[in-house]
This record gives sequence, structure tokens and C-alpha cells, in this order.
Amino acid sequence: MAGHSKFANIMHRKGAQDKKRASAFTKIAREIQAAVRLGGADPNANPRLFRAVAAARAQSMPKDNIQRAMDRGAGVGGEALEEIRYEGFGPGGIGIIVETLSDNRNRTAGDVRAAFAKHGGNLGETNSVSFMWDRIGEVRYPLAAASEDAMMEAAIEAGADDVAVEEDAHVIVCGMAALNDVAQNLAKRFGEASSAKFIWRPQASIAVEGDNAELLMKLLTALDDLDDVQTVFSNEDISDAELARLSA
Repeated sequence: MAGHSKFANIMHRKGAQDKKRASAFTKIAREIQAAVRLGGADPNANPRLFRAVAAARAQSMPKDNIQRAMDRGAGVGGEALEEIRYEGFGPGGIGIIVETLSDNRNRTAGDVRAAFAKHGGNLGETNSVSFMWDRIGEVRYPLAAASEDAMMEAAIEAGADDVAVEEDAHVIVCGMAALNDVAQNLAKRFGEASSAKFIWRPQASIAVEGDNAELLMKLLTALDDLDDVQTVFSNEDISDAELARLSA
């Protein structure tokens, strides 16, 4: 469940697909479990669970897996999960926000710190990065779901703030309070979204290339591969030529 970083696409292409799929299922299951524990097992009354189940379906997660995660959240063999956010800096001064769900704060902190240290980064204090970012809602649809004009019209009618096209997706953004309504209104017209979630959006990006870009990719990959990590956001600005080189 990598964030909006361009490196998410590189990691997807370079990673072993079966392993990535299993990891995605694990992260979604933990999110479902946390959502049920905090807000109950009715998706219609629990917006966070509604989004988590939608994400599971978008990933073709089996119904049995979804139900098992909901049962664990309701107390059937599930561990207590704590939400912890880490912030730090990668090679080239790139800001990184890491969101985790953990049943062992010390283990998670050690794993995240080790990943930063091994790949040329350093862990910072809370708000050392996020004070220059905005917390917003984001809904994504594949380009085939609608034309650019049709998606724009529907999104604005649904209460979204803006719509953009990024590579293979329509990206709709809105305020945090509006996310559930926007997602549900769009689903009535276009079906379930590829994702509907809260994200961190940087107010400014930082250019990175060469050795720093390669080291940053390794750091982001290492963080995303950690079992306790749910999402990773970073504010790198990388050229298309550099992307092609790193993807080769």
C-alpha cells in the first residue's frame, strides 16, 4: 500500500508479483481489523471500514480473507493494533511519512529506524516533515472507467476539489470530511474505485537523481516491505528520463 510516490510504480514493476500481492493482502487485512476494532463491523456505519473493504475488493481479496480480518477486529483471535506515524528524511533531503499499524511499538520503531539508517536516511521527530504537507482525501479510478471530462464533471458534482490524470489513473482529491460521500457518489456512477483513502500531499517537491534516486528507491522499498507499514509517502520530483533509467 505505497503512497502516491512515483517510486510506487517502480517498486510494483520490479517486485515479485506474488510476494507483493500477499503483502498487500496482509496490509489490507490489518486495516480492516483496525477499522472494525475502532468503529464496528458495519461498513455502512463505519467509513473507515467501508474504504478498507473497497480496497480489498479492488485487489480481488477473497471474501473469506475479508471476513477473517473483520472477525479478528471484533476480537476473534486478533491482536490490538496501534496506529503510529513516523517521519524522516531520505537521500537528497526527501521528506518521508510512514504510517504503521503495530502490535509492538518497540519492534516497529526499530525496524523503521533500521531501514532509514541502512539506506542513507534518518528518522526525524513527529511533525518534522508533515508540517509542510496537507492531509486530504483521494479517490482513484482506472482511466478506462470514464473520459477525463466525464470524471471531472462527476467528481465536482460529488463534492471533490480537483481531478487530475496520472499515468494510468484518474485521481480525485477532496477534503478529509468529504471523502466518504465523494467515494460513494462516484461509486454509484462508475462502480467501486481502485482506492479511496486519506493521503499526505506535499506542498513542495524536491528534485532527486543519480545515486540519491537509486538509494531513495531502496529506502522506500525497504519501508514498504515491512509488515507493520501500511503506507509510505515521499515528496521526490524525478524526471521521466530518470524514471526510465531506474525502471530498466
